[in-house]
Amino acid sequence: MPRVDVVAIAWTTAFIDRPADVFDSAVTFWLAATASSLSATRGAHGQFATVVPPDGDAYLRVQRVDADRGSHLDLHVDDVEGFVAHALASGAEVERSITSPPILRSPAGMASCAVAYHGAGRRPAPTRSASGVLNLIDQLCIDIPAARFDQECEFWSALTGWELRASSVRQEFRFLVRPPDMPLRILLQRRNDDEGPAHAHLDIASDDVDALVADHEALGASVTERFDYWTVMTDPSGHPYCVTSRDPRTGLLA
Repeated sequence: MPRVDVVAIAWTTAFIDRPADVFDSAVTFWLAATASSLSATRGAHGQFATVVPPDGDAYLRVQRVDADRGSHLDLHVDDVEGFVAHALASGAEVERSITSPPILRSPAGMASCAVAYHGAGRRPAPTRSASGVLNLIDQLCIDIPAARFDQECEFWSALTGWELRASSVRQEFRFLVRPPDMPLRILLQRRNDDEGPAHAHLDIASDDVDALVADHEALGASVTERFDYWTVMTDPSGHPYCVTSRDPRTGLLA
């Protein structure tokens, strides 16, 4: 296949996708957790809305869905068709619809969308939680079946054009080096199983994990498991996310 040049990603957006029966509880929680407000709904069935941060440009959205999908990524580019060609050359499968942007499926089945860039460029600053913890949702973690991990890591590096690096914390993590003004990092995690496709969850950088966990418990979240550098939680809709001990300003380990 002939080489297709990388079409630069100008912005990224993470979608919080939730089924109708838990959608409202999830939205209420994430608005409180991020000190954000909600835009007017849009879409044929009012299924979309933007999470509007108190500072910077929006990079989180909510979507009411039929199936339980967790989170997905929108990749904002100047040339959607050029990016689709690049994605195909990188190993993606592409699903097209008259009413929605192209859906890109990674080799391990993780979905993302290629969308037109409309000028966002100012990464939101961290906010303070109820107890004063500095924090920011700044990372999408893609959870990858063990047998597909190496292939999936190479795919995401090729797709984004971002450098792939090994984590200094644990061998099952790798990450992509994002451009300075990009709102979301991409973390790649090797799962312990080979069942089902890759999926994704949100990670929050914080300067006090235990205090932020307590703040989130007060909002209705629950602790699932604690590790040295992060705590796994579920939001009130039952979906996992992580509170991590990374610097909310840089995204790097404190």
